[in-house]
Amino acid sequence: MSGLVDDTGCMGTGHVARQVVLVLSSLGVLRWLWQAVAVVRGIPTLPDLLSPAQRALDLTREAEALPEPATNMLPDLTVIVPACNEEASIQATLRSLLASTEVRLQIVAVDDRSTDRTGALMDEIAAEAHAAGPHTIEVIHNRELPVGWLGKTHALALATARATAPWLLFTDGDVTFDSRAVALTLEYARRERVDHVVLILTLVLTGIGEAAVFAALQALGNFRNRLWKASDPKARDFFGAGGFNLVRRYVYEQVGGFEALRMEVVEDLRLAWKIKRAGFAQRIVLGPGLARIRWINGALGIVGLIEKNGFAAMRYNVAVSLLLFFSFSMAIVLPLAAIAVGGWGIVLGLTIYALMAIAYAANRRVTQVSPWLVLLFAPATSIVLFALMRSMFLTLGRGGVEWRGTRYSLDELRRNAGPWWW
Repeated sequence: MSGLVDDTGCMGTGHVARQVVLVLSSLGVLRWLWQAVAVVRGIPTLPDLLSPAQRALDLTREAEALPEPATNMLPDLTVIVPACNEEASIQATLRSLLASTEVRLQIVAVDDRSTDRTGALMDEIAAEAHAAGPHTIEVIHNRELPVGWLGKTHALALATARATAPWLLFTDGDVTFDSRAVALTLEYARRERVDHVVLILTLVLTGIGEAAVFAALQALGNFRNRLWKASDPKARDFFGAGGFNLVRRYVYEQVGGFEALRMEVVEDLRLAWKIKRAGFAQRIVLGPGLARIRWINGALGIVGLIEKNGFAAMRYNVAVSLLLFFSFSMAIVLPLAAIAVGGWGIVLGLTIYALMAIAYAANRRVTQVSPWLVLLFAPATSIVLFALMRSMFLTLGRGGVEWRGTRYSLDELRRNAGPWWW
């Protein structure tokens, strides 16, 4: 008798669990349907600086655009290149900038307390550049970090203080540029009369694992920040990329510059947030191959990359991080659980994956990654989730962030971290 009751109870529990999975999976279908529709409609609106249609539109509008004030022989743009222990890539970065055409650059490179040959390699490039070419390059060797500053924001502020051009381009010491990249982006900014332009970097991906992680990051990121909405002054969406943030110097000064971001770990995003919040015009543009970076080294490479930035992006908020953990976990488990319960669950689970694939296909303009990698969504997202949680636990356990040999107090980071909302 008791065995019958136990069996009935187990059957009842199993039935309830199955129904819960089906209900949650139905909600998952709606969630990914919204995502797929939004991405399919939104991503194609991002301008591609290299597309024939965009170039034709550029030529039409060029005659209508107001001319920039005459600058005589002053540079068109100041490029800020901070670097700490970037000896493997810094020369390629600087040489690619010096090869830029149709624009005059003032390049300010900062050797920020490097312990390798970064500074010496910068000096070599500067010596070569002085021989010929329309561009100038200056190297700052910084050996001290003042109290109350992060290393990178201090290096960026030091370099920006030397700027003489009306436009600033913030980049990193591991980005390489096509010779047309800077000129095309600057032309677009002038013609469209915007204040901040982010060129989406092209990631150099050498394996399926790296590509799968990047594609999952982009798909999940679209729920929080819709790139195509950055241009909408009524939307809260914004975006910044440390590898290519082009900003009017006047706008940079109006929002307080890096003086106002002294203890900001994700300074590229925070600067973009301040620009958008202040009412200045922001645009996200594409240009496959114009600016390239080897960002993820292996599928697990994201773990080290997010160590410093993951918890910072959550504004050091444990509740927000745990909510993200739950959301990502559900995205991983739900379609698989639905397929496992059989029946209509199989239909729901496969529908979720089909909608993910549609979002992946639309995102391909940004990621350059095949939509077939949606099949690796679960393991790729699991890696991202682990990286984010590791960032939180390490930061909490250490009482701060340790990066490039310097420790920054969590209390101080939290005091200086504002919210992402308006």
